[in-house]
Amino acid sequence: MPHLEAVKHILDTTLGLNGRALEARTPLLGSVPELDSMAVLGVIAALEDHFGIAVADDDIHARHFATVGTLHDFVSAKLRR
Repeated sequence: MPHLEAVKHILDTTLGLNGRALEARTPLLGSVPELDSMAVLGVIAALEDHFGIAVADDDIHARHFATVGTLHDFVSAKLRR
């Protein structure tokens, strides 16, 4: 999964997880207390900066934040456009 390590690093640094183990199947929304609505915006901004993508408000859905893997898939889809 290309870019998975970058997504994990962005989650770690943006949310202040201090190196907490993250895998593709790690649940996010509802499971990582640090990931609240404000933190979602910070993660999106960090992903945009790192990957050079643009994420419209209409593109942000809870399903993209279900797991680390679904967030990675979202970024990968943005990069293919």
